[in-house]
Amino acid sequence: MLRFAFTLLLFTLAFGVLSSSPVFSDLILAKVDRRIDLTSQIVRITTSLKVENAGSNPISEILLSFPENQAKHLAYLTATLNEGKGKGKASSGAGLPTEVVIPKDVPDSLTFYSVSLPKGLGKGESLLLDVLAVFTHALEPFPEKISQADIQLLLFQDTAHFLSPYKVMVQSVAVKLPEARVESYTKLEGTKLSGSELKYGPFHNIPPFSYLPIIIHFENNQPFAVAEELVREIEISHWGNVQVTEHYNLFHGGAKSKGEFSRLDYQARPYVRGASAFRRLVARLPPRAHSVYYRDEIGNISTSSLWGDSKKTELEIEPRYPLFGGWRTAFTIGYGLPLRDFLFESDGKRFLNFSFGSPINELVIDTLIVKVVLPEGSKDISASVPFPVKQWQETKFSHLDLVGRPVVVLEKNNVVPEHNEHFQVYYKFNSLSMLREPLMLIFGFFFLFVACIVYMHADLSISKSSASYLAKVQWEEVQATVQQIHNIISHCLTAHDKLEASLRDLSRTGDVQACKATRKSVDSLLKGVSKDLKPLVTFLQSSPQAAHILPKVEELIAKERDLQERLMAKHTTVVDCYEKKLGGREIENRIASNQQKITSLRQEVDDLMDFIDEI
Repeated sequence: MLRFAFTLLLFTLAFGVLSSSPVFSDLILAKVDRRIDLTSQIVRITTSLKVENAGSNPISEILLSFPENQAKHLAYLTATLNEGKGKGKASSGAGLPTEVVIPKDVPDSLTFYSVSLPKGLGKGESLLLDVLAVFTHALEPFPEKISQADIQLLLFQDTAHFLSPYKVMVQSVAVKLPEARVESYTKLEGTKLSGSELKYGPFHNIPPFSYLPIIIHFENNQPFAVAEELVREIEISHWGNVQVTEHYNLFHGGAKSKGEFSRLDYQARPYVRGASAFRRLVARLPPRAHSVYYRDEIGNISTSSLWGDSKKTELEIEPRYPLFGGWRTAFTIGYGLPLRDFLFESDGKRFLNFSFGSPINELVIDTLIVKVVLPEGSKDISASVPFPVKQWQETKFSHLDLVGRPVVVLEKNNVVPEHNEHFQVYYKFNSLSMLREPLMLIFGFFFLFVACIVYMHADLSISKSSASYLAKVQWEEVQATVQQIHNIISHCLTAHDKLEASLRDLSRTGDVQACKATRKSVDSLLKGVSKDLKPLVTFLQSSPQAAHILPKVEELIAKERDLQERLMAKHTTVVDCYEKKLGGREIENRIASNQQKITSLRQEVDDLMDFIDEI
């Protein structure tokens, strides 16, 4: 399949050579040295070019070309002038402007980048140019799935000839591999494998758009840590702190794991039974980082180590389980930084100077979102990033915010460690705005205490002239009256019990005079109680609030009187029988019917008392 793709590409490029524009012939690449680094999941190709102008007109730009299978994985490209010679040569450092261009009459399967020169390259002049191209997802696992005990083998495909629209006089290629073990590689004339380095060339007089495919099948067990999405939130507090929170959604981008996982085998021989997995990552945090934490959805993860000095802080993190190919994990790293190390002032504006990428080594990020949260009240906001990014603003609300904090959002896809450059966010901020939150707290507590004082000293009762207050007072009077009636009836029932007790004593002792004396005292008590009930019942009859309870009260009084009369009649009958010296059975026969009625009435009275007692 791969060989077929290369063959197809050769035909496409061959057609491109026939239709290439003559303008490319003005430049000649006198010498090309390519160094391909395959020691990690990120492919870095460094190319040193010696460019000569063989034409008569000055040249202001140089074209770099990439085949389609490389261009779609290109993450970073920079070109710098090299001002030295030989081994002591030194790069100027500043990258030259580059942009995608579409020249006329060139193959569609090629992507071109134009490198603008600081000054025109005159006739017969030459310069040295260093080009760094960084690619992600350019290494293809082969086989695509491996077991726990297998090593990870990768395929890399490229061209031995430097693919260029210009003629190349001399060119060589050096490939740096992570291990000395190489399964197979394309063998060309002059190919040499020495340890973990593979060399092709030198090649001479290479025509424009020459493509000589090579495939390298090699071992690479380095961590293939890929962040599907990374959200970095950088929150500025003018009280002296920059809080950084990084949310990682990570997976192993290498050969996918197949079969079962044995932790026992992994623990016993991790470098044999888990060679392709990775269990730890190292994050290089800025100096003087503090309050560092590492957690996931479950909670804090204690398998981490932190150490540092005045120049750096390193955090070694270990997920809850080793990551094999295709496995995923999500976690959050947070830390604080001194504000004075990252916030500066220039031309009346404050600006944050911070690194863009992730602090984790050799991490590929499919989507990186950087959010810079500015203090509430910031205005005239702008951002300066050394490479193209998507940019917009949003608002975040936090504690004690009134209008929210402005947030500058920067988004970029296909991010590599080379993107970890400093960017700036400029804004204006009035220092007096820092007093807003403390004053809000002070006045908030002040008004709270004032409200408490007012509440404790204010009369919040309802007005005594209002209808609701009068109704409340009347209902309380009704309740008090009903309670008095309840107490009076309770006294009556106590007197009834006293009469019943005197009859029991009579049957035991035969003392008729003592029984009559009890009857006399009870009569006196009940007459007085009857007088006390009249005004209370009259009040209830005149009160609208007692309309729903008055019938029950009247029924209670009536039944109590009936019970009282029947008890008196029973008492009279029993005493007369004792005076006539009648037998006990005769007495029971005479009061039997009356006794049944007394029992029934007493039960009804007790039920009515319970009802009124609930009210």
